[in-house]
Amino acid sequence: MGASLTIIDVDIHSAIDPKTIENRLPQPWKKRWQSGNRGPGHLGYYNPNGVMRADAVLADGSRAEASPAGLAEAYLDPFNVEYGILNEAGALCQCVAIEADYAGQICSAINDEHAENWLSRDGRLKAAVVIPGVDPVLSAKEIRRVGSMKFNGQKGFAQIYMSSAARMPLGQRFYWPIYEAAEELGLAIALHPGMEGVGISYPPPGGYPARYLDWHTGLCTSFIAAIVSFVSEGVFAQFPKLKLVLMEGGVSWLPGVLWRFDKNWKALRAQSPWVDRLPSEIIADHVALTTQPIEEPGKKEYLQQILSMFPAERMLMFSSDYPHWDGDTPEFVTQWIPPQLKNRVMSETAREVYGFPKSNRHTKLSTKKPASTPSSEPRGGQVDDE
Repeated sequence: MGASLTIIDVDIHSAIDPKTIENRLPQPWKKRWQSGNRGPGHLGYYNPNGVMRADAVLADGSRAEASPAGLAEAYLDPFNVEYGILNEAGALCQCVAIEADYAGQICSAINDEHAENWLSRDGRLKAAVVIPGVDPVLSAKEIRRVGSMKFNGQKGFAQIYMSSAARMPLGQRFYWPIYEAAEELGLAIALHPGMEGVGISYPPPGGYPARYLDWHTGLCTSFIAAIVSFVSEGVFAQFPKLKLVLMEGGVSWLPGVLWRFDKNWKALRAQSPWVDRLPSEIIADHVALTTQPIEEPGKKEYLQQILSMFPAERMLMFSSDYPHWDGDTPEFVTQWIPPQLKNRVMSETAREVYGFPKSNRHTKLSTKKPASTPSSEPRGGQVDDE
């Protein structure tokens, strides 16, 4: 018998039609978009599985992630998702684009499209504000422009979508205008990997890997750098209400980093006098991680032991990464989570982080995959490099 849970998914990837973005761009940016120059692109790693699930296709042949109705039919309805946060699939590169004015126009077009044609049509959908992160002042302006929008009495934007890759450590004061605006509007900062070495960002830690396997496995190293920078640079001391969400980096690396950080701080605390308690305590109060891609050790108890080594009951949130190739369904994730954590992980920690109201939506979960819902297994298909 399965457990009755509510589901809040903090990482769903919408994919807005490029033509829709084009129609929202003013000149001279529209002409540039039409030319095919749309941002810094990707490193070009080959993923033999493709990026998007091959089975996320509706009866009419359209992709599920291309419309709110498609997402509802293929994912939200089958899993009875209470809330889902949209992180637009192609927007992340704008955060590391070298020309902020053009990137900012693209971000505004994406934010407006989400607001007008997604959030207004389905109350379960929330969105991340996409920003031209290379220009924090312009980014803060965009956050304040759309971040307070409400739909049916609820806020529509829940977090700020930023790349975990950048040209300098993300805790440094250069980025503080973004964090000031986020705290002002009660929005989390959500870091997502995938742009390491792209645009103005630094190379992947240790240099450029030769293949997708190496690159994908090492993405968590950007998150290690980020949380150390946020704490040691005093971001949370300056913005005490700010929340930082680390998406798609796994969780098993965290305990060792916390132990190492605490040990070093005890000897070197004079360098960061604003860090007035153990870094692990600050991180527990301000940082959350997402489940996807959850580690899958040979024995389930190994992962559960890792989850007992940090306050997972207030730091871990469910994400599906739908419809990416290695996405995880709610049934799959709950097989790995200890019973006492399932309610927190699947909905309640996210409800607190984002301030979502209570709902009566419940999903009966089991360890068996319902025949009517998408498979948990990755499928081959479209090849890309995210």
